[in-house]
Amino acid sequence: MDLRLKRAPGLYLVGFMGSGKTTVGRLLAERLGWLFVDLDDEIEAREGVLISHIFETRGEAAFRLLETEAIRRRVREIECGRAAVVALGGGAFTVEENRRLLADNGVSVWLDCSFEMVKRRVGQHAHRPLARDPVRFAELYEARRECYACADYRVPVDADDPEPAVEAVLALPIFR
Repeated sequence: MDLRLKRAPGLYLVGFMGSGKTTVGRLLAERLGWLFVDLDDEIEAREGVLISHIFETRGEAAFRLLETEAIRRRVREIECGRAAVVALGGGAFTVEENRRLLADNGVSVWLDCSFEMVKRRVGQHAHRPLARDPVRFAELYEARRECYACADYRVPVDADDPEPAVEAVLALPIFR
């Protein structure tokens, strides 16, 4: 097993909204016997409101600060030896400070899903504030890919069935 995982047993799933981070993450955590954390769910529980409400009332910049603080809290728990698979929000890995925190405390895996698949999965869901404008949504997808490419590993997501992605992650050299 990768020494980073032994020192800080955190596996961070990054990727665009709709790429399967939560679905794949739950299955991975179950297979590894680790805790599963959806960072967006954690933020909503702590704040007592939906992320869409935070975006609407406080703005994206305020949400990103909450997100970084949630990552810090989670990393502290992982540093104490509480192994976890963490599904990050789609924009979390675009923040350099977050990438630094994660790089020093586990391993990041980019679930790379095609735009066509993401668009089909996400559609026009009202609870996804950044997906409401189709042109901006496509631009955001392209703009974030450069940040996602900074992840330690890339796993292509080519199907709606999450099992191939789970198997691909478990086959990474970090688990040997």
